[in-house]
Amino acid sequence: MLESRSWGGAAPIDGTASTHLIRLVRDTARRAGVGADQLSAIHGIDDGVLAGELNRIPLSSLVRLWELLAQLGPEPGAGLAVVAAAPLGTLTTWDYLVTNGPTLADALRAAQPYHRLVTAAAEGFDLAHDGDLTVGFRTTAGDPAVAAVINEYVLAYYLRRAREATGRQVIPARVAFSRAAPSNHDALLDAFGTDRIEFDAPADTITFTAADATAALPRADPMLADLLRSHADLVLSTARVIPGPLEAFRVALAAALAAGDASLATVARRLAVSPRTLQRQLAEHGTSWRTEYDQVRYEQAKTLLAEGHLTTSAIADRLGFTDDRALRKAVHRWTGTSPTHLRTN
Repeated sequence: MLESRSWGGAAPIDGTASTHLIRLVRDTARRAGVGADQLSAIHGIDDGVLAGELNRIPLSSLVRLWELLAQLGPEPGAGLAVVAAAPLGTLTTWDYLVTNGPTLADALRAAQPYHRLVTAAAEGFDLAHDGDLTVGFRTTAGDPAVAAVINEYVLAYYLRRAREATGRQVIPARVAFSRAAPSNHDALLDAFGTDRIEFDAPADTITFTAADATAALPRADPMLADLLRSHADLVLSTARVIPGPLEAFRVALAAALAAGDASLATVARRLAVSPRTLQRQLAEHGTSWRTEYDQVRYEQAKTLLAEGHLTTSAIADRLGFTDDRALRKAVHRWTGTSPTHLRTN
């Protein structure tokens, strides 16, 4: 029997990333030579969607952007390029949260609960302040090459923000990467300003000295910090999740079926892709046209039968069945019961 599920509901914000981070990584990939055709195939990264601060993009789109950067080569540099293109303010509220406080340690600690402003909750942001201050990151990206680029970006990002917050050329006490040592890491030596860089480490971390972590920040503004946190709360509570490819497909399929033309070609046209591309995308999400078509017919049949306004023959015709007998057989396969039972329950 089929289980009922929601077709139009938004994915939780915890599985999304901000438009600011998406735009930053997308534009860096474009400058690095990633083709326009590859970028246009990624869901939710066009300028129209990215124009809204409250829009949230599926994390899968961000990971795909990182994958394209990782494909440019195995040597360090892609993550550093993203940071180089991100002066203070690029990530808006998050940037100012992590740089505004009595000290760097205070600013990062106060900002930590708002990490979802930029990326998914599962992307871990860790802090340890036991004299020195260690910032760690745990990405959900499974491909080691992709994770290496992401972690390179994250650790370099916090170094850049530490330098901007303190107003001086902060040198980390140590930097640790879980990736294997590259054949050449001169780019990392230059970016981090130290040779205290470890590879094959248990976690990806950057550690600031106690002196840097606790030094008074020259532009600390408690009132601004309160305003930033209030704005962050507002953004997180009113964010709009942009449906991912599978959710968008299901909405298009349901609409096409309601309109009386739910062919593969019609739904593909609604999504501006070819039927073959649509079938490939469904396979990538572990499903198929037949499975999804059957599921949406079940959902709509259940709703129409419960409403009781249409005859079984009319419902069968609306949902593309040859006759009401075919509908009855489908209902029995879905639920083990009859259309009459669904009408009365």
